[in-house]
Amino acid sequence: MSSRMQIADPDPGPNGSRLSPPRAMAGLAAVYALCLLPAAQILTGEALILPAAGFALAAAVPVACLRRHRPAPRLGPANAVTLARLALMSLFLAPLVRPDLLEGGTGWGFLALALFTLALDGVDGCLARRTGLAGAWGARFDMEADAAFALLLAGVAWRSGGLGAWVLLLGGMRYLFVAAALAWPPLGAPLPESRARKTVCVIQIATLALLLAPPVAPPWSQAAAAAALGLLGWSFARDILWLAARR
Repeated sequence: MSSRMQIADPDPGPNGSRLSPPRAMAGLAAVYALCLLPAAQILTGEALILPAAGFALAAAVPVACLRRHRPAPRLGPANAVTLARLALMSLFLAPLVRPDLLEGGTGWGFLALALFTLALDGVDGCLARRTGLAGAWGARFDMEADAAFALLLAGVAWRSGGLGAWVLLLGGMRYLFVAAALAWPPLGAPLPESRARKTVCVIQIATLALLLAPPVAPPWSQAAAAAALGLLGWSFARDILWLAARR
């Protein structure tokens, strides 16, 4: 997964303050409303209930952690973009429950949303570096958002019926790695920056996004997913061997 570093400003300044619940909720509502604009023609009525609930739950966790994290009194622009990505990701809960939404024009709409969400992954990193608000908290937030997006897209690909349950490995390998680290602590050690790891992460999510396109069907979808899974497996094996050699 991406290992960019970003964190909220550790110094709020003379007029700064920690996030208060009313301000946080107002900000989250504004973020979600803005992110709904590109999806206005895709989801309506009851189809928005599950994504809205999912975003509220997903966003509450990082905001609560941010309030407890002493060096991070404010959200910061980079983390705000990551929150916007969470809002867009939550829209994919709808096709997870209703795979029929991927048929016809709505399928192309979800593909566009997935690619736009993936493109935003580079925006928050640039903001973090340009504003000098880089740090471990935001990097972890971004990485977990990437992992959640991959798992969600893998779930949608599986539910669409074109691929077997094995495609869930394409989104769940990160969580298997975390579980393995609980059994063997050396896997939990920090990893160095790696351009190859970042590239594989982009290929992984881009492949899962392309599986949403209506024309992509077996055997092409199976071949693409298998190739991406092989590449992801190589990336994890490479990191595991590096960690094992330095345990």
